[in-house]
Amino acid sequence: MSGGRVRVAVTGMGVKCPAGTSVEETWATVLAARPTAAVVPELAEAELPVRIACLVPPFDWEPYIGRRELRQIDRTTALLLCAAADALADAGTADGVPAHRIGVHVGTGVGGLPSMEDVAIRHGARPAQMPVHTVPKTMANSPACRLAMRYGFRGSCLTYTTACASGTDAIGEAARRIRYGELDVAVTGGVDAPVTRVVMAGFARMRALSARGSGPGGDPALASRPFDADRDGFVLGEGAAVLVLERWDLAVARGARIHGEVTGYAATCDGFHIVAPRPDGATAAACMRLALADAGLPPSAVGHVNAHGTSTVLNDRAEAAALARCFGAAAPPVTAVKGVTGHLVGGSGAVEAVVALLSAGRGLVPPVATTTAPEPPGLDLVLRAPRDVGRRPVLSTSFGFGGQNACLVLSPT
Repeated sequence: MSGGRVRVAVTGMGVKCPAGTSVEETWATVLAARPTAAVVPELAEAELPVRIACLVPPFDWEPYIGRRELRQIDRTTALLLCAAADALADAGTADGVPAHRIGVHVGTGVGGLPSMEDVAIRHGARPAQMPVHTVPKTMANSPACRLAMRYGFRGSCLTYTTACASGTDAIGEAARRIRYGELDVAVTGGVDAPVTRVVMAGFARMRALSARGSGPGGDPALASRPFDADRDGFVLGEGAAVLVLERWDLAVARGARIHGEVTGYAATCDGFHIVAPRPDGATAAACMRLALADAGLPPSAVGHVNAHGTSTVLNDRAEAAALARCFGAAAPPVTAVKGVTGHLVGGSGAVEAVVALLSAGRGLVPPVATTTAPEPPGLDLVLRAPRDVGRRPVLSTSFGFGGQNACLVLSPT
């Protein structure tokens, strides 16, 4: 406790994302600003207008999931279970914590949609022959419930579907459960695996995706360009990240390694448009200020902002306006991970929370990959090389369709 407030420690982290299948591999890729976008053969074969995406590199599933279980679950659930296993191994054991005091909070934007799409294509004409596991495989809450079942956790088991803010909301709400005394430990994060023909075609029809790199001679590595004057949309990706949150005093008592602390969280809604952000960034800025107030920090305490930075014209512009409203002329340096990872929808906020925690603890801000001509002006974007800002709190932002705004303040120990 600090001044009567329950502190929330991060004692475990696990990642399965385009930048890497471990925390350190992900950090190295992001720090080196190496884009992961590539042409996906299945999308090219389907002759879709956009054929590039950011996929999780191949890894061995066997240490994590048996073949029988793998057939019964969606790729979304599988990625979440793998990241969770790594996070729990990293955290070590929390001996003496009752199962009903350990919760699971997971964010996902599309849930089991990939499996539903596959079933519809394969069995649409003969639905009576669809696989028996179709319903539990495609439920949005399957990742969280499968995780709770695997480890016997019996605290709150909740799924957040707030579009691209899902992972951030899951982490923030899980931290609140610990603060309010409802949980001692929370296994939380976000996941999505939306790189399918239907989802890709849908986003392409909206002109939300970057068309750069899909045609002959194009370079996929240059497609995701957060806050760049030449940006033309985001690159869709897949991935999962899981954090183990723990009551600070319990973590200290058992001698756990503490990666950092969730010190602030807030969520607001633009109430403006189903896909476009409020142009003036006013509600997003309010979310930033509320998260800082929750952390008990002035804007000047923030070492840098890990921005949502989708690489779309409207979202980047609105986020820049929000940052100006929140910080004024003294805005801190800004980075955006999606230049490397692409947009993982519900997984993005969780992966970015892991990167933000590492940045806070190591004092290094990763550069924005591929961006060369910053726009709009006024942002202090970290470009070309990492920047040393010292060990300071980080504001991590997420904004989703429907006007969903969510912000976390993550601090070093």
